[in-house]
Amino acid sequence: YQRRVHGVMAALVQEIVAVYPLLSPPNLAPHASNRVCNALALLQCVASHPETRSLFLHAHVPLFLYPFLNTVAKTRPFEYLRLTSLGVIGALVKADDTDVIKFLLSTEIIPLCLRIMETGSELSKTVATFIVQKILLFDIGLAYICATPERFYAVASVLHNMVLDKPSARLLKHIIRCYLRLSDHLRARDALKACIPDSLRDDSFAEFIGEDLTMRKWLCQLLVNIGDPAVAASAYQQAASGATAVLSGEDLTMRKWLCQLLVN
Repeated sequence: YQRRVHGVMAALVQEIVAVYPLLSPPNLAPHASNRVCNALALLQCVASHPETRSLFLHAHVPLFLYPFLNTVAKTRPFEYLRLTSLGVIGALVKADDTDVIKFLLSTEIIPLCLRIMETGSELSKTVATFIVQKILLFDIGLAYICATPERFYAVASVLHNMVLDKPSARLLKHIIRCYLRLSDHLRARDALKACIPDSLRDDSFAEFIGEDLTMRKWLCQLLVNIGDPAVAASAYQQAASGATAVLSGEDLTMRKWLCQLLVN
C-alpha cells in the first residue's frame, strides 16, 4: 500500500530528518523517539519487500538512518532509535541480496555497527553483529573486511572484546559465526590463531554451547580451521557431555578426524 500512495516515502523521510536537530546535543524526548521509530518501522516494511527494496536502495534511504546509528547517548529514547534503525538495515541484509551488500559496503555501515557492538545494549549488539555476519557471508563482504589489516583487526578486536564481556547465548552464536566465516579467508585464518579468546578454547561457554548443536559445530569447525583440532574435539565433547572427556591417547590425527566427524 505504501508504495502505491504518492508522497508516503517523502513523509517518512521528513519524519526522520525532523529529529536531526535533537541528536546533538542529545535532547530527544520519548514522544519524539516513539514517533520517528514508528516511521522507521514502516521503512522496515519497505526495505524487506522484494518489489520496493531496490528502489529503497537507489534512493539511498538507508543513509538517512546513519545519523541515528552514530549517536552514543545511553538514554532509552536514543537506544530505541538505534535499535529500530538497525532493524531496517537488518531487514535489508536478511534478503541475501548482493546489491544490498554492495550498497552497504559503499557506506560506513561496518564502522557504525562495530561501534554499537562495543558500546550498545545487548539487543543492539546482537542486531549489529547479525548485520556484520550477514555481510561476511557474502564473498564480497569477506574480501572487503580482509582487504587490509586495519579492517580485519578492527572487526577481530571488537569480536574479541565482546567474548570477554560474557555475552548472551544468542549474541555468542553470532560472534562465533563471524569468527568462522573469517576463518574461511586464508590470511585471516593465520591471524585468527592469535586473536581467538581463550574462553572459546576452554569450557567457559560450555553451558551455552552444550545446548545448541549448531553453535557447537560452528565452534568446532572454527578451531579446526585455525589449526587447533585437539582443542576443538575436546571442546565439542565437553559441551556435549558436560564433563571433561578423555580423548584417544595422544593421537592428534585421531582427534582431528573425530572433530571433523562431529562437525559433519
